[in-house]
Amino acid sequence: MNKLVIYNHGKDSIPWGEKALVLADVAKRRGLEFISPDYQASNDPDVRVKQLLAMDLSVYQDIILVGSSMGAYVATVSSEIIKPKGLFLIAPAFYLPGYQCTQFNPYADRIEVFHGWEDEVVPPENAWRFCQQHKANLHIYKADHRLLSILPIMADAFDRFLDEFV
Repeated sequence: MNKLVIYNHGKDSIPWGEKALVLADVAKRRGLEFISPDYQASNDPDVRVKQLLAMDLSVYQDIILVGSSMGAYVATVSSEIIKPKGLFLIAPAFYLPGYQCTQFNPYADRIEVFHGWEDEVVPPENAWRFCQQHKANLHIYKADHRLLSILPIMADAFDRFLDEFV
């Protein structure tokens, strides 16, 4: 199999939480390999970027990076080197204090961003700013930071997103 989806979990999350399991099911139904690295050893987003970049991904022809919160930051910063076909970002932790990268140069054929109006961790305007700068598709819902209330909607959107790559 030459196509891989990498799910990057958030700061206080686990590799195989609810979002990862639902999105993995969507990817696997489409015949894609799906992995979710364990980043729990460090809460430093840039250490997590180095961990992702240290993975040997050379056997994969197409890669899609998915990230939630800090994981979206990891996916986006790593995209400059990994050069994925797509970025699927959930409540991305952009423009926050303590994060090394504040100017992004995402590399992907397509970028989709999901965010909640009621996000108490990352202000929705941060997602708007990123999407405006990078011509990314922005989906904002009446939801909190975790976006679990719209997980079925996000899963359907992820399925449509994968249409382009399968």
